[in-house]
Amino acid sequence: MQVSSLNEVKIYSLSCGKSLPEWLSDRKKRALQKKDVDVRRRIELIQDFEMPTVCTTIKVSKDGQYILATVVTFEILSDDYSKIVFLHNDRYIEFHSQSGFYYKTRIPKFGRDFSYHYPSCDLYFVGASSEVYRLNLEQGRYLNPLQTNAAENNVCDINSVHGLFATGTIEGRVECWDPRTRNRVGLLDCALNSVTADSEINSLPTISALKFNGALTMAVGTSTGQVLLYDLRSDKPLLVKDHQYGLPIKSVHFQESLDLILSSDSRIIKMWNKNSGKIFTSLEPEHDLNDVCLYPNSGMLFTANETPKMGIYYIPVLGPAPRWCSFLDNLTEELEENPESTVYDDYKFVTKKDLENLGLTHLIGSPFLRAYMHGFFMDIRLYHKVKLMVNPFAYEEYRKDKIRQKIEETRAQRVQLKKLPKVNKELALKLIEEEEEKQKSTWKKKVKNLPSILTDDRFKVMFENPDFQVDEESEEFRLLNPLVSKISEKRKKKLRLLEEQELREKEEEEEPEGKPSDAESSESSDDEKDWVEEVRRQRRLLRQEGKTTRQQVQEDQQTVLQPQFYEIKAGEEFRSFKDSATKQKLMNKTLEDRLKLEAKNGTLNVSDTTVGSKQLTFTLKRSEQQKQQQEAEKLHRQERKKLRRSAGHLRSRPQRGRPWH
Repeated sequence: MQVSSLNEVKIYSLSCGKSLPEWLSDRKKRALQKKDVDVRRRIELIQDFEMPTVCTTIKVSKDGQYILATVVTFEILSDDYSKIVFLHNDRYIEFHSQSGFYYKTRIPKFGRDFSYHYPSCDLYFVGASSEVYRLNLEQGRYLNPLQTNAAENNVCDINSVHGLFATGTIEGRVECWDPRTRNRVGLLDCALNSVTADSEINSLPTISALKFNGALTMAVGTSTGQVLLYDLRSDKPLLVKDHQYGLPIKSVHFQESLDLILSSDSRIIKMWNKNSGKIFTSLEPEHDLNDVCLYPNSGMLFTANETPKMGIYYIPVLGPAPRWCSFLDNLTEELEENPESTVYDDYKFVTKKDLENLGLTHLIGSPFLRAYMHGFFMDIRLYHKVKLMVNPFAYEEYRKDKIRQKIEETRAQRVQLKKLPKVNKELALKLIEEEEEKQKSTWKKKVKNLPSILTDDRFKVMFENPDFQVDEESEEFRLLNPLVSKISEKRKKKLRLLEEQELREKEEEEEPEGKPSDAESSESSDDEKDWVEEVRRQRRLLRQEGKTTRQQVQEDQQTVLQPQFYEIKAGEEFRSFKDSATKQKLMNKTLEDRLKLEAKNGTLNVSDTTVGSKQLTFTLKRSEQQKQQQEAEKLHRQERKKLRRSAGHLRSRPQRGRPWH
């Protein structure tokens, strides 16, 4: 059992702390209870209070005897669990009785929430539609829907005093309807009222939670983390409470005895006074929340988390413990804050990845490993033996780590070396020196500190990518920085000293004793004579380089280009560049223009037929080689025709035997 306190309000977590695996024998359990105080104080309030999967909704029946948790939205119509309606995410609605499944039907659009109107026996469904569907359970049929002004509706609720129906829309509005006349009687713009001077909103707030309290009070939760408390007689909220996380409000509940409102998002449960807005206490579970349920007339909370295990919390100041666990009132005085531990003295929890590293995956399924949650329990003595066999030098590594930690602790007390980047080291050193000078000036004068380029992510690439290395041989660098050479010499000496110190540190694993640096000379860096000489020398070098470049260009221009000849193979045709350019222009034209051009050249003929259709006749283009081959074949046929001799004078001899007819 774990205890937390805020504003002197103690919250007892009855679902945290040490839990005993089911496979432990009774003898082992008794032994653990004798020697472990945490196990002895362990309270299993609800046995096996877990679900097969993650649940999104949790509710308590009106008689307080049953707790229901599901992955879909549901509503309890009776005082116990004998009549329940479930809304599935596939548009189906299921009715269950005490014996089990009873009936199933379907709504036209996907639903998100629904409420039950007891006087008329109507179920109101809201979802991905502008209509509110009504299903009458007495008649067993759908009634005419309510047409809202919203594109979609997220949540809804019905006031138990006068029966007013309210629905929250994705546009950040709440529409109120009278079920007797089926007319809209009110409209609240909660998105506009949720914006305050202290709130930071990046998107349009939609309505994510809605709850009535009494005849005139209503609480509205938004998707941006605000809770608005309304009096139905006014369109302005009485209070606006911001959770400061920017997460959608999951649920809102009222606690009557202390005038508290319990609002929750996925990270925190806040309890605050509905009159003053002052925070009473808050609770941050170890897992993300999906839903919160307040046990009636008591100080107990149930939560549905992003894990199969449900959460149980007891806050004595909110009210007494329920009748079925009244012994909690006597135990709360003895409970103290204890850190939660998940590893027992005799067992070690290991995951499957740990088993792979140890080479023990073949033990899965054997008595040496007991499956539990997402891993296994194994004997701690076996774990240490295998760990020593797998890594026999573990103690040496541990000893080296300890020595390294001691060395780092001593280094922190000495002068720290400047760690320079790999690219533009001189520029980085220059910026560091300027930063030190600025810090000295800020100590003397109250000047606002500006961010350094070295720590700015926008200029991070300049000190990592070699493409951004400053070229000191370029003309611009040499003209604009005539004194860079002298300053850079001093800076290069510093860089060499720093690199030598880093090398010594890696070799000796110790910080070298500090020595007075002689890198800085006493000569003045702003001497006018040196500056003039440096400028003249740079100009002379630039003139000489320019002269050399011009001579090279003149020599290139005087060089006579010799023509080059290419030989064409025998039988191939040379096509001029003009023909290819003409062909390219022709291909770029439209089909209509190409047809007109072909008809003009005589290679294409278009004519009308008698039946009203078009007849297209065209001549294929032949290459010169094909034309030559065709001429050769024609000459060959003519020669063969001249040489041909008639065979008419030849007659066949008569055959023997009977003539054949």
